[in-house]
Amino acid sequence: MYVSMAAGLVPVPVFDFIAVGGIQIEMLRRLSHLYGVTFMEGKVKNILAALIGGSFPSSFAPVLAGLTKMIPVVGTTLGAVSMPLVAGASTYAVGKVFIQHFESGGTFLTFDPAAVRAYYAEQFKEGKTLAATAATDTTAKKASA
Repeated sequence: MYVSMAAGLVPVPVFDFIAVGGIQIEMLRRLSHLYGVTFMEGKVKNILAALIGGSFPSSFAPVLAGLTKMIPVVGTTLGAVSMPLVAGASTYAVGKVFIQHFESGGTFLTFDPAAVRAYYAEQFKEGKTLAATAATDTTAKKASA
């Protein structure tokens, strides 16, 4: 989650979105190794697109946050504030969804994005809260130093 939040700070439009996707793929590679599930990168990319893209209100936010950076001054500021939170929340939610899936004996071949959308949305909300708290804690630590 923290690495995704850091990637969300990158001021280059679209790069942040691509970086977060790469972070999520690596996270799933590591989780699959921990759970003894065969990693299938092509399948994982499709799953992430279906899972995140299918959860439209929550998942469209990363695209909007990234694209707002293209607007001079105001967009960069809005993107710098929103993208780290959304990137962290999305990565948190993806991780939680796959931990639950792998713990129930699932694999990438048996994953059904539609079946976990509600759980993803719930975890996304929890991730936004955690990411906002982490960002606030970091800001408070910098201010007191």
